[in-house]
Amino acid sequence: MFPGLIDLASELLGGVAIAASDEFFAPKENLVKPAAPVFIPDKYTDRGKWMDGWESRRKRTPGHDWCVVRLGVPGLIHAIDVDTSHFLGNFPSHCSLDVSAAAAPNENDWRTALGKMRLEGGDHNIFDVVCSHRVTHVRLNIYPDGGVARLRVYGEAAPDFAKLKTSTEPVDLASVVNGGRVMASSDEFFGHQSNLIMPGRPANMGGGWETRRRRGPGYDWIIVLLGARTAIQRVSVETEHYKGNYPDRCSIDVCDVLHALAQDLVTGKTRWCELLRESQLAPDAARLFETELSPIPTATHVRLNIFPDGGISRLRVFGKIVE
Repeated sequence: MFPGLIDLASELLGGVAIAASDEFFAPKENLVKPAAPVFIPDKYTDRGKWMDGWESRRKRTPGHDWCVVRLGVPGLIHAIDVDTSHFLGNFPSHCSLDVSAAAAPNENDWRTALGKMRLEGGDHNIFDVVCSHRVTHVRLNIYPDGGVARLRVYGEAAPDFAKLKTSTEPVDLASVVNGGRVMASSDEFFGHQSNLIMPGRPANMGGGWETRRRRGPGYDWIIVLLGARTAIQRVSVETEHYKGNYPDRCSIDVCDVLHALAQDLVTGKTRWCELLRESQLAPDAARLFETELSPIPTATHVRLNIFPDGGISRLRVFGKIVE
């Protein structure tokens, strides 16, 4: 929905709904689930209709309901999606958003990032958010009560680079947790390109990056901006869950160009150097490359090429941050 941005609140990144004023009809934890909300017509609980979202009771006292979410990755917020899918006669009329940079926010730590805005039921309510500082928590306020299916907080990760620089072990600087971002790819028909650099392991084949079957010449590729300029030490190319549709081979190119535009990276204006020559891949396996890598001092971007097409579950690029 927002190229280059990630959902900082997603459960996949460790986002957690930690507190809510009320969750009588549906639990707050649903707000950060990665899957799209669903509706089951005849499903009820002992409290009423089952809903795939967070839903408070009808408020009979002054005030409004709210839910606090600890972001899975602290970052800079650019937009939010207050998704009211399937909430039609029970959605809030308005919402607002507060943010905090504190590790454990108290009432004095919150500031308004989005003023009171009108909501539509059964829809994606997308709002631009101007927030120029690092955020660790958000508080979604709903007026006066009701249900929200999902809260997506789109932004860019803002990791603690001072801490990462002191790490005694190589850091995966392709990971979204450490500031990695996918800039472009040749195709993402079956699996979203950003899946490639998510933390952890995918639950199934749908959790990786997968291209359609190529019927002409050429090969597929994906370009990742590393979280910082990196002296690369090893790379892991993983095909977990991909058995009949893994790429036969891969290669990796790198460049060292700060603030490169995506169009320059794609159109040939950028000079790429080969980090890893074409190498064989295997189904449902991880290939760790270390001694095979060319001695290139530093890189800001990596381009993974797959031959001819297929699915990769994760790309991990380990190294040290270079000033």
